[in-house]
Amino acid sequence: MAEKCVVSFSGGQDSTTVAAWAKKNFDAVSLIGFDYNQKHKIELTQAKTIAQKLGLDLHIIPIEFFSQIVESALLQNSQKDINAPHCANPDLPASFVPNRNALFITIAHSFAQKIGARHLALGVSEQDYSGYPDCRAGFIASIEASLNLGSSANIKIHTPLMRTNKAQEFALARDLGVLEIVLEDTHTCYEGVREIRHPWGYGCGECNACVLRKKGYEKYIDSLG
Repeated sequence: MAEKCVVSFSGGQDSTTVAAWAKKNFDAVSLIGFDYNQKHKIELTQAKTIAQKLGLDLHIIPIEFFSQIVESALLQNSQKDINAPHCANPDLPASFVPNRNALFITIAHSFAQKIGARHLALGVSEQDYSGYPDCRAGFIASIEASLNLGSSANIKIHTPLMRTNKAQEFALARDLGVLEIVLEDTHTCYEGVREIRHPWGYGCGECNACVLRKKGYEKYIDSLG
């Protein structure tokens, strides 16, 4: 029986690298993205371009209602500083979207059941991330168990980047043959900036996502000697 995998896909560096990883490790891969009125909705445009280059199907699910029930500087209706502390929890950055990964994973898990996929892959990491608690291994293990219990399913959630920093991720993208796609086509910038091209890709260069990506790429280049 063909092993199918669903990848939660944003068109960013992490999910693009994971999509390439899944394509290498499974017989069939489907990408699922989400429109939640994010400020950087350009990522969905890039997601379509990347999916075409990878030869993978992309399904974009509209969940605009989500922006009505959560508070985050990452949403189009927010005027808050993307790099400030979160208004509801100052220990988290303003870009944190409460329960976003939980909702994404739940929908992707449902979609996996629909198409008969026994695997789900995410681009989350404990090493290089913006302080989001829903990117940690404990949360992923918990939601995997809960969703399988609640649907009598046995879907494995894979997180190949969980212990990987951004420099190692650039190297993985190179080894998977998608480094040029990561640099030229992926979108990570929270501000949605694609007018400025840096050595590490497009972005404002100042938001947390851009700074993280810039530092990772510089470390990757240094590792090449």
